[in-house]
Amino acid sequence: MIPQEIIKTKRNGGQLNPAEISQFVRGLTDDSFSEGQVAALAMAIYLNGMNVDEIVALTLAMRDSGTVLNWQGKLNGPVVDKHSTGGVGDKVTLMLAPMVAACGAFMPSIAGRGLGHTGGTVDKLETIPGYSCTQPLDKIEQLLPQLGCVIVGQSSQLAPADRRLYAIRDVTATVESIPLITASILSKKLSEGLDALVMDVKIGNGAIMRTVDDASALASSIVNVANGAGVPTRALLTDMNQILGRTAGNALEVVETLDYLTGKYREPRLHQVTLELGANMLMLGGLHKDKASAIAALEYSLSSGKAAEIFAQMVSALGGPVDLLEKPQQYLASAPVVQDIVAPTSGYLNYTNTVGLGMAVVRLGGGRSHPSQQIDPAVGFSHILAGGSKVQQGDVIACVHAASIEAATIASAEYLAALSIAEQVTAAPLVHHIIG
Repeated sequence: MIPQEIIKTKRNGGQLNPAEISQFVRGLTDDSFSEGQVAALAMAIYLNGMNVDEIVALTLAMRDSGTVLNWQGKLNGPVVDKHSTGGVGDKVTLMLAPMVAACGAFMPSIAGRGLGHTGGTVDKLETIPGYSCTQPLDKIEQLLPQLGCVIVGQSSQLAPADRRLYAIRDVTATVESIPLITASILSKKLSEGLDALVMDVKIGNGAIMRTVDDASALASSIVNVANGAGVPTRALLTDMNQILGRTAGNALEVVETLDYLTGKYREPRLHQVTLELGANMLMLGGLHKDKASAIAALEYSLSSGKAAEIFAQMVSALGGPVDLLEKPQQYLASAPVVQDIVAPTSGYLNYTNTVGLGMAVVRLGGGRSHPSQQIDPAVGFSHILAGGSKVQQGDVIACVHAASIEAATIASAEYLAALSIAEQVTAAPLVHHIIG
């Protein structure tokens, strides 16, 4: 079938069969579909949608456009991963990978860079001197059995069809398509050779999905398609109406990760989300039958020091310093200007524009406004007070880390503009509900 006929079928609201979808994915990798034809089909899918069978076929075809890792007979535990739809200050993967590894699971996490207002796991890890997120697949296959977790960037060998499709979606206003988002996420995750997957779908004024209905639609699509592709999957819908944890900014979030793993400080909301996601990973992977025992195992991975030890081993194995845990300030960048942000009045903190806080980090230099831009690893916010905190006028509610006094002043104003101080605040539930 020629590309025009496949485009016409979906343009007219029809269903694509597996052969047509396979031909389209081949066209993405061998250029037999032109950019115009890819854009036309992406727009047709955006406008008319896809059913579960179509999305499963698209996901599997994109997964199979490259290498699929195979752990059969190589590991003595389940292969699990988690994926977040993105938020501000979300550093959960950094904590969770060594924690679940300490509990007997294996986590080969293929992570991404920051996108828009959201931070990227790869950008955070690359603030560690020497840490290389660009690794050949044979290195990942060698290290995972030894370490239990490996966090790296996407290899050109994994789901290459997705890279071309996403690049075209990005410039044709078709990014916000649940079928295409689902296939993009899962084609990469399923190429890891997973036994189980847990999704963290963020909701709120700091998330891509602002409402429970939108987040539930995406979560249901991902769960249904992943299960249809043979990978047991569960989605947790979690709150992103404020920054997750006490930091936002790459090196600052690595410091918070180290503090978390070593027990120096664990921000309560961040800790709860990490335990909830980890418990579901261990249960889906068959290591625990109930949440209470799974959480106890995760807590022990922290209190015993095992999770911190595994994180340190992973950093060293991927080129970073062997003593990062002991001497983080020696290795992680710090900003020349650090200023307090103070409460203008008394009351309760209410974060009304968390996306704005993410964009403030980007404008400080902690994210990219175009793909080639270099990131300043040191900038961002720290010592962030949680929403609902009672403050008095003049209390410090956060610190800004910047390259100049002028940049710090602008970012401080943006921080204050993203919140209100109210007489009372009703907190949204941290975990709204679970699908799957």
